[in-house]
Amino acid sequence: QVQLVESGGGLVQAGGSLTLSCQASVRTFSAYPMGWLRQAPGKEREFVAAITWSGGSTYYADSVEDRFTISRDNAKNTVYLQMNSLKPEDTAVYYCATGIGDTVQDYNNWGPGTQVTVSS
Repeated sequence: QVQLVESGGGLVQAGGSLTLSCQASVRTFSAYPMGWLRQAPGKEREFVAAITWSGGSTYYADSVEDRFTISRDNAKNTVYLQMNSLKPEDTAVYYCATGIGDTVQDYNNWGPGTQVTVSS
C-alpha cells in the first residue's frame, strides 16, 4: 500500500509560481511512475503531468505545457510539480497518484490533495 501526502499549495497571484511536493510512504517508491492531477470546483478531475519511475520521461497536459515541470527525487521518495506563470484557471485541488497516462483511470493510490488558488 502506497500512502501519499501532498503539500505546497496556497494562494498566489496570477503570474506567480508555486512548487507542490508529494511525499510517498513506501519502500519501493522508485518502482512507481507518478502523476499529478487536479480538480477544479464543479469540474471533473483531470490529468496535469506524469513522470516515469526513473524520471527519464515526462508528460504534460496541453494546458500546462511549458509552464509546469514535474520532477522526482527517488532518494527522498518525493515527486514535485513546479508551477510557473499561474493563471486563475489553474485554481484546483491538486492530487498526486501512482500511475501514468492521461486519464484519471490510469491512476490509483491517491493523496488527499492540496488546494491551489490563483487570484486575478
